[in-house]
Amino acid sequence: MSTDADGEIELEYELDDRPPWPKSILLGVQHVAVMIVPATAVAFIVAGAVGLGAADTAYVVQMVLLFSGLATVVQAYTVGPIGARLPIVMGTSFTFVGAATSIGVDYGLGAVFGAILVTGFVVEGVIGWQFDRIRPFFPPLVTGLVVIVIGLYLVPVGVDYAAGGVGAADYGAVHNIGLALLVLSVAVVLNLFTTGVARLLSVLAGIGVGYVAAVALGLVDFGPVASAAPFAVPRPGAFGFEFEPVAVVTFAFLFLVSAMETVGDMSGVTAAEGRNPTGEEFRGGLFTDGLLSSIGAAFGAFPVTSFSQNVGIVNFTGVMSRHVVGVAGVVLTVLGLSPKVGAAVATIPSAVFGGAVVLMAGMVAASGARLLFLHVDLDRRNMVVVAVALGLGLGVAARPEALQELPRAARTFFGEPVIVTALTALLLNTFAPGEQSPLFDAPAAGTPADARSLTESGED
Repeated sequence: MSTDADGEIELEYELDDRPPWPKSILLGVQHVAVMIVPATAVAFIVAGAVGLGAADTAYVVQMVLLFSGLATVVQAYTVGPIGARLPIVMGTSFTFVGAATSIGVDYGLGAVFGAILVTGFVVEGVIGWQFDRIRPFFPPLVTGLVVIVIGLYLVPVGVDYAAGGVGAADYGAVHNIGLALLVLSVAVVLNLFTTGVARLLSVLAGIGVGYVAAVALGLVDFGPVASAAPFAVPRPGAFGFEFEPVAVVTFAFLFLVSAMETVGDMSGVTAAEGRNPTGEEFRGGLFTDGLLSSIGAAFGAFPVTSFSQNVGIVNFTGVMSRHVVGVAGVVLTVLGLSPKVGAAVATIPSAVFGGAVVLMAGMVAASGARLLFLHVDLDRRNMVVVAVALGLGLGVAARPEALQELPRAARTFFGEPVIVTALTALLLNTFAPGEQSPLFDAPAAGTPADARSLTESGED
């Protein structure tokens, strides 16, 4: 896909464009297809760890889909100051899996949902409310590194799915790897060698071909579809609420991670236009993260945050229309209200999604690299920041056991690659003299190093 002189990619549909309805629906379904398995996997993992029965597990999955959909619609269209008016697809992040599992086992799910209820909007709401003040501390050097590490961190997740899913009896089996490669190959070939609808729907086409192949191989079980209820109503306080101090502090840390991921994901989306989000977009996006997570917790949903895989779809297809993402939000909402429909989607094998997730993760990392190349002078000072931030972030991702002697709260906090990379880049960039630092040699307006498009007005 070509780029112009300012670094924006060649967009088929821009932010406010409205593709024809048939195409919008297919493009929206493509977004849902890429994120639905990882979004619901958090619910399955936590539910299994705490010993929930089949009915309660299905209910949690339903709530995750419902509030992912509602939050996605709000991001696309806004409700007052809530929402970014950007093509941001929302879902439950793996950031929260470890804490939700350990706290759920030790204190019960009531403590998990109580902590989310309290910390969701408090943490991200405050960050969003004061973002204009802290915005100079997040120049393209910092946000670009966050986007890169989000993408790189997702690659192993995609590979695990491609192999059949962690813990699967056939993990690494030839048929799983073959399905993932089939999906990846179809998506890449259609994107690079076709035009029009075939290129725009390349990821969905890859997943469709992979699913048909999985059915032919006898790898799809349609039993859960028959047993699922056609409709279910959300129940407030389904698991109760408890307010354990350890749980509250832990989730407060994790919502800080979530805020950094959202800042990075929004930067990755607008990088398609060669710019970073405006202050209003950042603020509205963070408000959505926090508020919808807190509201969702009241009904038994895990926190929702921006989904990096879908940032990759925007950059891969060149479809930046927020109306397409709005369609995706409506589809997710319907899935959340109908367990039967959700069960049908969940029949798609993990390996099929794995091929798409690997591709999307690479595209996310590439979009972060583009932010650096376009807006950062990679001199000695900035190269040191990049080296240290990525080295530490990827280091804890590759060797989490290196932190095993730290206190539990410290392990949770510093075991997150995104937060380690972001905090390292933030501290080094702030206190090391340079044009990207908010404290030292800020460039005069109009100079080549001025990154106003990423730190002030959001203009190209």
